Amino acid sequence: MTQASTATLIGWPRKLRVLFNVHYAEMMEFRAEIALWAVATMLPLIMMGVWAQAGESGLFPITRVQVFRYFIVVYLIRQVTIVWTIHHFEFLVVTGRLSPMLLHPIDPCIRFILMHLGEQLTRLPFAAAIVGLFLFLYPETITGGPEGTLWWPGLQNILLAIVACYTAFILRFFMQYALCMAAFWHERVAAMDAILFLPYMFFSGLIFPFQALPDPLREILLWTPFPYMVWFPATLIVHGEAPILRGFLIMFGWTAAFFILYRYLWHKGLKHYSAMGA
Repeated sequence: MTQASTATLIGWPRKLRVLFNVHYAEMMEFRAEIALWAVATMLPLIMMGVWAQAGESGLFPITRVQVFRYFIVVYLIRQVTIVWTIHHFEFLVVTGRLSPMLLHPIDPCIRFILMHLGEQLTRLPFAAAIVGLFLFLYPETITGGPEGTLWWPGLQNILLAIVACYTAFILRFFMQYALCMAAFWHERVAAMDAILFLPYMFFSGLIFPFQALPDPLREILLWTPFPYMVWFPATLIVHGEAPILRGFLIMFGWTAAFFILYRYLWHKGLKHYSAMGA
């Protein structure tokens, strides 16, 4: 390895840090809008009240307190795993603003990931305030342990859940980013995101606990990427029981598949994009 390539490799972390700071500052300019996004994604907290009634009946696989914990954790996971690249990518392709980004020495994919991380950091205080409000309204979420003990999922489960949460973010990012490549051939590719959003909503554990599904259907869905985007990290915190090794292997497998698909469509799409004169 030459001295120049070594210096370039060493300088990459600093460049990524600077680029992240730029995108974080950019997101801070839209913090009022991001605060509204944090409020708009409260669907899991709304569903919490619905499924809490089922938990009280005794016929549901999880108790009322576990329902509270599950959906509050799901709300936090939702703040990390939201991906909106397809709308921005469509705009860049349609307007031709992707062209100058192709001249930069850094792949646009890395830029989009850093944009999301900056937006997540901006969103965090608002999401924490909303969670704090719901914990105040439902204190049994914390104090509803056996014999009135405080609920603590354990440091190991929390760390595993954080890793699973960001792995889920990368999985969902490349799933959507592979679909973004269709923007090289179609002008309204953002509308196609509904194809993935509907199964994500119903089979990820976002609007109802995964345990509510019949066993045969649940076993089939565990081979798809959707349960691992919400249910898997949430279960690691709430219940502490989840197919950890199987879960991470399936997540890595799907991520690799979507990454390969994105790279293939990226090279095909760039040829089509340049041929259009953009």
